[in-house]
Amino acid sequence: MRVGVLTGGGDCPGLNAVIRAAVLKGEKRYGDSFIGFLDGWLGVIEDRTAPLGSARCRDILDKGGTILGTSRTNPYKERGGAERVRATLAAEGVDALMAIGGDDTLGVASKLAGEGVTVVGVPKTIDNDLSATEVTFGFHTAVQIATEAIDRLRTTSESHGRVIVCEVMGRHAGWISMYAGIAGGAVDVLVPEQPFDVAEVCELLKAHRALGRVASVVVVAEGAVPKEGSLSVTSGEVDQFGHVRLGGIANVLAKEIEERTGFETRATVLGHIQRGGTPTAYDRVLATRFGIDAIDALHDGGAGTMVALQADKIVRVPLSDAVSEPKLVPNELYETVARPLFG
Repeated sequence: MRVGVLTGGGDCPGLNAVIRAAVLKGEKRYGDSFIGFLDGWLGVIEDRTAPLGSARCRDILDKGGTILGTSRTNPYKERGGAERVRATLAAEGVDALMAIGGDDTLGVASKLAGEGVTVVGVPKTIDNDLSATEVTFGFHTAVQIATEAIDRLRTTSESHGRVIVCEVMGRHAGWISMYAGIAGGAVDVLVPEQPFDVAEVCELLKAHRALGRVASVVVVAEGAVPKEGSLSVTSGEVDQFGHVRLGGIANVLAKEIEERTGFETRATVLGHIQRGGTPTAYDRVLATRFGIDAIDALHDGGAGTMVALQADKIVRVPLSDAVSEPKLVPNELYETVARPLFG
């Protein structure tokens, strides 16, 4: 079987581990050959490829990013995009396609599967917001990076008597902010699922600072919004999947906190640092398990599915189910695990 592989959406620690596992297993067990499409769906549309084999992939396990490159191109937003995708697959003699990505990338894969393309999906997003899988590779690494940053911010916060607002990724879901905030001992954690009251944040900080010279770090997800809707932080720019470009809530919130409380306040935006660099051991292993099962799925009737982790087992779910709705932080989890630790 000739298998095409692509990585789409934002880069993520563990992408290369998936590619490596699929190629090594496919060549050794099934005698497959592989071709990589460069820059996600854009490479398929434009028929830009790179050869993939065990010699190329054997030593990429610990490398961050993706050796294939990535983009946020949506074939269904390009003139004749879907038709060009199918034409490329035919021209390159591709029998099956492995799409590694998040909701947008796998949404395209789901549509193509419905149109007869043999495709399997692998879930990737540091936001951990994909349905049908308990965790996505890259999330663990992102949380670890954010936690280490918060640890450092807490020491400078205490030393200077400042409040520090740390912004982490999370457009619709606050998994990174909640996990890193809990692990890093944050005073408050603001998530997209729970619109926050700026006044309540300030009162919490006042009570906390009354304890003396203590570390005061507020962790906020990039997609968090205030209840009153008075702090606009979006640029208005959107990508081909309709996502507004985010980033900047920490700067706006820090200014508001300083004006309302009089506490010297600084903002730190972690941004793409959370995506870059080498994956943790956990993410390497999870990505490897996904890659191995994905290539198996293409050989035993699992096309049209996404590999997923459920109860520590790799299972397969329909692609359409995997992208049906985002996996958000449950209110009960936020209220019972995170909120009691605030302040």
